Order: sequence, then structure tokens, then C-alpha cells
Amino acid sequence: METVRLQHRHRRRGRGTTWLLLICIAGIVLTGGYFGWYYYIPNPERIVPDYNVEHPIVYEGEVLDYGAVMEGGSAKLPIRAVAQVMGSDEPIHYEAESGSVIMTTSDKVLHLQTGSLAGTVNLEPYEVAFAADEQDGELYIPITPLQELYGLQTYYHEVSGVVTLVTAGQSVQHAEAARESEIRSGPSIREPVLEQLLTGQEVRIWASEEGWFKVQGSTGHTGYIPEGDVRLTTIEQVPVPERGEPFVPWDKEERINLTWEAVYSRNPDTTAIGQMPGVNVVSPTWFELVDGTGQISSKADPGYVAWARNRGYQVWALFSNSFDPDLTTEALATYESRLTMIQQLISYARTYQLQGINIDFENVYTEDKENLIQFVRELTPLLHKHEQVVSIDVTPKSNSEMWSAFLDREALARSVDYMMLMAYDEHWASSPVAGSVASLPWVEHSVRRLLEEDRVPPHKLILGIPLYTRIWTEQQGEDGQVQVSSRAIGMETADQLLAERGLQPILDEATGQHYVEYEEDGARKRIWLEDGTSARARMALVRKYDLGGIASWQRGFQKPQIWEVLHQELQRP
Repeated sequence: METVRLQHRHRRRGRGTTWLLLICIAGIVLTGGYFGWYYYIPNPERIVPDYNVEHPIVYEGEVLDYGAVMEGGSAKLPIRAVAQVMGSDEPIHYEAESGSVIMTTSDKVLHLQTGSLAGTVNLEPYEVAFAADEQDGELYIPITPLQELYGLQTYYHEVSGVVTLVTAGQSVQHAEAARESEIRSGPSIREPVLEQLLTGQEVRIWASEEGWFKVQGSTGHTGYIPEGDVRLTTIEQVPVPERGEPFVPWDKEERINLTWEAVYSRNPDTTAIGQMPGVNVVSPTWFELVDGTGQISSKADPGYVAWARNRGYQVWALFSNSFDPDLTTEALATYESRLTMIQQLISYARTYQLQGINIDFENVYTEDKENLIQFVRELTPLLHKHEQVVSIDVTPKSNSEMWSAFLDREALARSVDYMMLMAYDEHWASSPVAGSVASLPWVEHSVRRLLEEDRVPPHKLILGIPLYTRIWTEQQGEDGQVQVSSRAIGMETADQLLAERGLQPILDEATGQHYVEYEEDGARKRIWLEDGTSARARMALVRKYDLGGIASWQRGFQKPQIWEVLHQELQRP
């Protein structure tokens, strides 16, 4: 009996196992079938993308957030899409209040007015077939000037309404279908079909992703196709628009050796100016902004120009904003006021046969940063057209809102020929503490920041050096606090003071300069000297960083011997 039962139980367990096995097999078959269907049977569904705009814009295979407007078969592009595609290297500036659209390149300034077919290029008449206009708060720019100035190209896919953008110099890989295939919405055969491809049909390839190409077919829709389904063909090289011959600001072998001529009420008596060996550029402070419409006053002197020419000097006249921030805000605010300044500078340059304009804008509100950049972008091509060198003066980088923060040195350097780093007034006239006008470590740190942080090309950077120093007076006040005051003196005055008092300077290792101090009327007097030692050290920095040259402030503060020191040190290898 026990044996029979054991056999009976064994037979029952065998039947249950069989059914379980059959169920497992069925599950495996069904699962395998499902996965086989999912991974090997293409999805036949066909879809049409919903772009939410009538004319979507595609760039490098991506659909942008903005749509184009078609007019007469030609595209108008929203300014934000253009900015996204081209970046800041080819800037477009729009002033909504006046309707001015300004496009600038290294050699052109194009101005359009919304709603108008008439514009200007480098102040010469220019016509467009379709006007720039504003719709729903967005500026739309006709494609023609964008093509001519920046080389931006468009392809319009009429079936889908898609507008494809390609930029100047861009390389686009083309391919053709090696067999009948489909462009799908994602890199999988389970994604729905966007477009059917016949053998030989062409696509653009924008990217590669795990065995799939991201492509764009004749409809303009962007999708994916297996890499094995296409053959690579040609590479389309988008043409770069022709530019004029690049402006050459300096064709001499020696570095620039500029000195500023401070002209306050009257021009100097040139017969009293001694020899300045090595100097090759003079920059008289002749032009000043006088009102918010852009009017400029002039102290220009043809006699000074003739004197400079006879000595072989170039004249790069200085134009300042009168250091008036409110005046500056108004004058930079509109195309009209900026153009007023530019046209006057061009007129002065031609009248007085100048070789350059030096811009010195200081004490400026930080919110005017972009407008200053725009002024320089508009100014430079127009001055270059008249063979004028364009330079701008900048302070060392600091946290000062009005004297440093408003300067976008990197952006400005892209437009100007030279950037003068005014590496002095580390301790300024009203500084609460006494110190060097320009200690050597501070100067070198200022140079490095512009080269490294702002990527100013070394050949464009001109090191501004002081020809003056300050006598600092430290005196105990009634409240027990030390009162500090100063006055600026030139090199000869400093030498005379040392001789009269029998003072022997010592080398201050911290500043890299000679230093003296003495007592007078119960006050402590301190001077960090500018002399041959400091001049040689500054020239060593120019050579170390391979800078474009020097600019000295100001002629008249130097002693005669310093010109020869600067010249010899500047020309050393």
C-alpha cells in the first residue's frame, strides 16, 4: 500500500510540472514574440510634426523657439533667432523707440528703419525689397542684408513651411538614401515615420547617435535614419561674404610709443617742445562731448599737426566724454546721437589730416555699457574707411562702478585697433591712504587680467605709463586720525626736490620703485618715484607679454632723459 501511494503521488507531481512547463514555454514564446515584434517590426504609424508656428526655424537639426515670417517668397527672421544662431560676433542692434536697426561688421555699418525700404551702408544709400518690421513685440529682419553682411543662408521647404538656417563658413554633410527607408521622429524603428525616402533621395546630416543619423529631408522635418540606410555624398561649404582689404593700423616694425598731450585752454608752444627720441605717436586732448545730441567741441590746431608731421609723428587725437555721466547716457542712447559724434570725428580727422582717434570715456554709468560697445562698433568701420586708427582707453579692472565696471574690455577689443591700459592712479589724488601711483606688481596684475580674463590680444594692448608721481602728506588731525593729501609732480620737480633736501632714495621692493620720505612742518612727506628704474621695469613688462607698445601720461611731466630710456628699452628683443 505504501509503495502504491508513493507511485501515485509521483504521477500527480509529474502532471503539474508538465502544465507549469507548458505555461512557462508559452510565456517565453509570447514574451519573445512581443520583444521580437517590438524590436524588429517597424512602427508603420506616420505623423506630421506640430510646430505651433506657421514657419518654424531649424538650425543644425534643432527647431528654434521662434518662427519666421514669409513675404513675397522671402524670409524675415526674428532678431532673437538671428542672435541665437550668430552669437555676439556679428551683432545686430535694435532701438525700438526710434525703429533703428543697426548691423555691423568689421568693415560695414548698415542702418535700416522699420517700415522703410531705404537704408544706408557706411552712410551710402541702400535699398531692401522687404522692410524690417515689428510684429507682436518681435522685430523681424529681411534675409537679404543678413546674407550680404553675415553670409546667413536660408532654405525654405514649402510643403512643411520649415525655414532652415545655415551660417557662413559652416560645413554641412549631405547623403543619399542607399535603399528605400524612412525618417523617424526618434532613433528607433518603434518611433513613428516623418518622411518616406526613395533610393537616391538626398538628406542633410546634422548629427550621429548610436547607429542613427539625425537628418533633414526634402520636407524640412528633422528626424532619424539608420546609418546603414544612407551613403555620404558631398559636403556643402557655406560661402563667407567677401570683406574689403583689412585695415592695417600700424605698418612699422617698432612698437607704438605714444604720448598724450594734455590740452586744457590752449595748445602748447611747439617750439618749446624738446626732442622726444622714440616717440612715434602724439595724442592731443582736442575733442570733447558738449551735449546729449552728440555735439563735440574742438581745440584742434593745424600748427600742431604740421609740427608733428615734420617730426614724423602720427596724430591720434583724443575724444573724451567730458567725464560727465548724464551727458554720456544721452549721447550714447540713440543711433542719431551716436552718428552725430561719428560724423563730426570723421570731419575733424579729414580737416586736420589726422591718423587716428583715441576714445577716452570715463565716469560712465554701468547701464551704458552696451551702448558704449555699440558706439565703438559703429565708429570703427566708418573711421577705418577714412584710414583712421581707432583706440580706446581703459582703466585696470576693479569694483568701481563708474570707472571700471562699465567697460566690457573683451567686447571693445574686438572692435578697436588698440586698447590703452591706463595703468596708473593705483593711489589716486584723493586716496585715503598714501601709496604708489603705479606699483610694478599692480601694473603686471592689471596687464595679466586683460590678457587672460578678457582675452585682449597682446598686440592690441598698449601699456599706459605715468610720467608723474605724487607727494603725499600725512598729518595728525585734531581727532587723532591721520589726514592724507597729495599733489602731482613731474620727474624734474621730483629730482629738484631730492637735490634741494639732499634725499637719498631707497629701492622699495614691494613696489619695485625708488622711495623717499621726509618731515616738513610736522607732517610726513612720502614719494614713490617715477624714474629710469621704474621706466625700465615697465618696458620689461611690455617685452615679457609682447604688448603693442606704450602710452605715456602726459608729455611735460617727464625729464628729457626718460625718452631715450623708454626708446632703448622698448626696442630691446
